[in-house]
Amino acid sequence: MVRFLLARPIAVFMTFLALMVFSFIVFRTLPISLLPPIDVPQIVVKVNYPNASPEAIEQNVLSTIREGLITLNGLEEMDSKAGSEVGTIRLTFDYSTKMELAYIDVNEKIDRITNALPEGLARPEVIRINTSDIPVARVQVVPKEGVDEIEVSLLAENVLKKRIEQLPGVSLVDINGKKERIITVEPKEEALRALGMTQQNIISAIQSGNSELPGISVKDGQFRYYLRLATRVDTPTDIESLPVAAASGAILPLGRLATVNYQSKEMLGYHLFGSKEALVITVHKQAAAKMNELMPELKAALELFKTDYPQVDFELTQDQSNLLNAAISNLQTSLLFGGLFAFGVLFLFMKDYRLPLIIGVSLPSSLLISFLVFYFFDISINIISLSGLALGIGMLIDNAIIVLDNITRKREAGLSLFEACVAGVDEVMSALVSSVLTTLSVFVPLVFLSGISGALFFDQAVAVAAILSVSLAVAFILLPMLYFLFFSKSQKLDDGREGPFFSAVLRLYEKGYSAVFAHRKIVLAVFTLLIPLGLGIGYLLGTTGLPEIEKLDATLEIDWNEPISALENRNRVIALMKSMEGNYEKAEADVGVRQFLLFDGENSIQQSLLYFLFSSVEEKNQHLPKIDFFLAANYPGANYTLGDAPNAFDQLFSSSLPYYEVRWKDLAQKKPVEEKKVDPWLSQFPTSEWERGPGLQKEASVVFTLKADRLATYQIPVEQVQEQLSRLFGSFTITDIRRFGEVTPIRLKESQERFEDLLKTTRINRSDSSSYILGEFVDYRYDDHYKYVTADKGGIYQSVLVTAEEPHALASDYIKWGADKNLGISMVGQYFKDRENIRQLIGILAISVLLLYFILAAQFESFIQPLIVVFTLPLGIGGAFLVLLLAGASLNVMSAIGLVVMLGIMVNDAILKIDTINRLRKEYVESPTVSAEAALEMALHKAGQIRLKPILMTSITTILALIPIIFSSGLGADLQRPLVYSVIGGLTIGTLTALYFVPLAYWFFVSKKKLKEA
Repeated sequence: MVRFLLARPIAVFMTFLALMVFSFIVFRTLPISLLPPIDVPQIVVKVNYPNASPEAIEQNVLSTIREGLITLNGLEEMDSKAGSEVGTIRLTFDYSTKMELAYIDVNEKIDRITNALPEGLARPEVIRINTSDIPVARVQVVPKEGVDEIEVSLLAENVLKKRIEQLPGVSLVDINGKKERIITVEPKEEALRALGMTQQNIISAIQSGNSELPGISVKDGQFRYYLRLATRVDTPTDIESLPVAAASGAILPLGRLATVNYQSKEMLGYHLFGSKEALVITVHKQAAAKMNELMPELKAALELFKTDYPQVDFELTQDQSNLLNAAISNLQTSLLFGGLFAFGVLFLFMKDYRLPLIIGVSLPSSLLISFLVFYFFDISINIISLSGLALGIGMLIDNAIIVLDNITRKREAGLSLFEACVAGVDEVMSALVSSVLTTLSVFVPLVFLSGISGALFFDQAVAVAAILSVSLAVAFILLPMLYFLFFSKSQKLDDGREGPFFSAVLRLYEKGYSAVFAHRKIVLAVFTLLIPLGLGIGYLLGTTGLPEIEKLDATLEIDWNEPISALENRNRVIALMKSMEGNYEKAEADVGVRQFLLFDGENSIQQSLLYFLFSSVEEKNQHLPKIDFFLAANYPGANYTLGDAPNAFDQLFSSSLPYYEVRWKDLAQKKPVEEKKVDPWLSQFPTSEWERGPGLQKEASVVFTLKADRLATYQIPVEQVQEQLSRLFGSFTITDIRRFGEVTPIRLKESQERFEDLLKTTRINRSDSSSYILGEFVDYRYDDHYKYVTADKGGIYQSVLVTAEEPHALASDYIKWGADKNLGISMVGQYFKDRENIRQLIGILAISVLLLYFILAAQFESFIQPLIVVFTLPLGIGGAFLVLLLAGASLNVMSAIGLVVMLGIMVNDAILKIDTINRLRKEYVESPTVSAEAALEMALHKAGQIRLKPILMTSITTILALIPIIFSSGLGADLQRPLVYSVIGGLTIGTLTALYFVPLAYWFFVSKKKLKEA
C-alpha cells in the first residue's frame, strides 16, 4: 500500500489537503462547551405548599405522587423530603434510560394525579438534570439608591431576560431575587366594631367589585357584544372607593373601613450582591453552542445594558468559561512548546532541519483531521475531549519520530529514497499498529464504567481513538510522502556518522549496557524489586477527584437551625457580609427559598448560600477564618459548611447521597417513630460515631389546640375559628387582579405583632353580633418536632449518618439493633456506589490487560514476549508515583490521564524494541558463521543501538514540552500539573526500562527456549 501511494505523491498530498480543508470547515461548526452534554439520569419533582407543615406535605402531596410514579420504567431509586412549605422527590434512573422519554412520562403521570392533590396547590414542577443546566455565568442586577426594586424586577423579567435569551447559543435564562407587587388591605378594627361590621364585609365587597362575567354576550340586531362588568378594580384607589353596606343600612366607601396600599409581596427568599439586595440572572447555554462565542456576546450585551438602563448596576460573576479557556490555552501551549522542543531535539539528534518541518506539518494536520471524527460521533470540544487529544499527542510525536528515524536509517543503509520510504514504513507498521491497539485496549474499556464516569470517558475514548487512528494514517501515508517530496531533490546521502551530541549519548549508553549485562542477574533482581516498591508508593499518595486548584473563591452554606423568617435570614447574612466588607473582591448570596426554575436542591427559608471571590489565595486564607469567628460568636447553633467554591466538575460529580446512611422504617405503623422513643434507642446504637439524618433533625414549633368544649358552649363553629386563624396568621388572598398575564393579588395585611398578643386582641363574632376574644378558644404550646419527613420507595424512613472510618464493619449490629425494636433496617450511601465502581474498575482493568496480552501475543507469535511488555508497566507507574509523592501531588483524574499517556509511550517503545530484537535475531541466526547464542547477544546489542535514538527523542521531546507547565501559574496549570508529574516520572524510569530492562528480560525469559529451537 505504501509503495502504491508513494508512486502518486501529488495525488496523496492533494487528498490530504482536501481532507484538511474539509476538517477545518467541520471544526468551525463543532460546539464548544465546558463539559459534554451528559444526561444525568435524575429528575426532581418540586412541590410548593404555602403554610403547610412537613407532615401535611408528606401525607397530602408527596405520598400520592410517589404512589403515582412507582411504576416508571427504569426507575432505580426514589427519595422524597418534606420540609416546611416545600417538598422534593428525587427520581434516579438506570443509565440506559432515555431521559427525554422519562421526562415526558413523569409529566404525564403528574398530570393524571393532579386531581388527587389538595385544591389550590400549584402544579408540581418537574426538573430534568443535565450538564448543560450548569450556568455558564451569573449576571448581577443591582438597583441604585432610590430606585423602585419592583420596577427593576419587572425590567429583569420582561426586558433583560428576553434580550439575553435572544443571544445566539443561550438556551435558558433563570432569575432569582424577583420582587412582586401586591395590594394589601388593612382593616380598621375600631371602625368595623363601631359599625357592627366584620372583616367579611370588606372581603365580600372587594370580591364583588372584582368579579367578571366570562363568556356572556348580548345580541343587538345583527351585532353581538360580549359583556364586561364596569365594577372591575385595578388600583388601590378603585378598591377604596368600593361601597360597603353596614348593618344599619348605611353605605360607606371601603377606604373609611380599611387602608389599601401597594406593597411588596412577602419574600420567601432574597438575593444579595455584597450587602445590597439585588437580582441574579443565570445564563445557560445550548448543548450545540460555542462557549467561546457566547461569552463575548453576553459581555457586549451587558455593556449595552449599562448604557440603556443607567438606574441599574450590572456585574458578571462566576464565569465558568475560565476552565475551558485554561484547557484550550494549555493545549496550545503544549503544541507550541512541543513543536519547538521537537525541532531542537530532532536537530540535535538528526542534524537536518527538514525532519522537524515534516513533524511540524504532521502534528497540526493530525489534530485537525481528528476533529472530523468528533463531527461524525457528535462530540463537542470540551475539557474531557480536549484531554483525550492531549493524551494522544505524545503517541503521535512518538509514531512520527519512529517512522522518520527508520526511513533515515534505511536510506543510510544504501537504499534509494523511494525504497527507503517504503521499507522504513513497512518494517515498523505492524509494531506501530500493535502499540496503538494496546493503548486503546487499556483505555477504551473504561467507557463501560457505570454512572457518570463511563459517560464522561466516552468523549475521551473517542478523542483518543480518533487521534491515534489519524496518527497512524499520517505516519504511514503523509510522513513518507513528505519525506519523499522534501528529499527528492537531494540525492546526496548522509555519511552515516552521528553528530557529536548523539555520539556522546551513544558512548554513555554503551557503558551502561556493558555494566548491566556484566551483572545480569543482580540488575534483573534490582528491577524486579523495584516493581513492588514502586507500586507500594501509591499507598502513600492521597486520592482526590480533581487536583487541588488554587481557587480564589469560596462558598459558605448555612442552616441557621432556627425557625426564622426569610427577612431575619437576610438580615443575618447582611451582618455577616458587612463584617467581611473590604476583605473580598466580590460576594453574593442566595438567601432562603430560591426562585430558579432549574434549582433541584433543598429550598428552605432557614438556609443561605454565600459566595466570596478574593484577590489572591493569601487574602482568602487570611480572611476566611473571620467567618468562623463571626458565626461562633453570634450564632453558635448554626450548621454551616465553608470551603472552596465548586466548579462545573465538582457540581457534576457531587452526589446527593450521604456517604453511609443507616435507615429504618417502623414496621408497625406508616409514620415516623416518635421523638420520645427514638432518643433512648439512639443511645443504644452500635457505634457512637454518627449524626442525625434529615428525618431526625428537630426544630421548634408552635402547636395550636382548639378548646372544643368552649366552642360548643358559646355556639361558635370550628370552621369560623379556623378561618379567623388563617386570616390572622396566613397570607389570606381576597382576590386577584388579572391584566394581560400580569397577576396582582389583593391580600389582607398580615400583622407584625407577636401571635400571643394577636390572640389576646383579636375578637371573633357570633351570629347574634356578640363577640369574644379569640384567645379564649385557642390553647398554644411550644414544641419540638421533626424538621423533615423523609421517604423512599418503601415509605417513610428515619436515619443516622455513620461517620466511622469503616462504617460497614458493624452492618450486622445495625440490623440486630433494628430487629430488637421492630424496625426494618437498610444501609445506603455513596460508600456502596464507590465499592461498586472499584469492583467494576478492577474488572475492566483486568480485561484491558488481557486484551493487551492477546494483541501482543498475536504480534510476536509468542506467549512469553508479551509478558516483558506487561512487566515494564509497573516500573513506569512506580516512577510516576515517586515524582507525584516528591511533588506533594495526589492521585486524581488528571494524574490518572498522565499515567495512561506515559504507559502508551512506554508500551510503544517496548513493542518496537522487542520487534527489532526478533527481526535482527532472525537475520543473524540465518548466518552459518554465527551461533544461536551469539545471534541473541548481537541482536540485543544492535537493537539497543537502533532504538536508542527514537526512544530518547520521544522521551526528551515529551518531557521538555511539559516542563513549562510546572513553572506556569493559573487555573490551567494547576489542573494539568499532576498529569505532567505522572508523565515525567513515568518516562524517566520508562526510558531506562526500555533501554536496559527489556533486553535483560528478553535474555532471561526468552533465550533458553529459543536457543534450543534454533
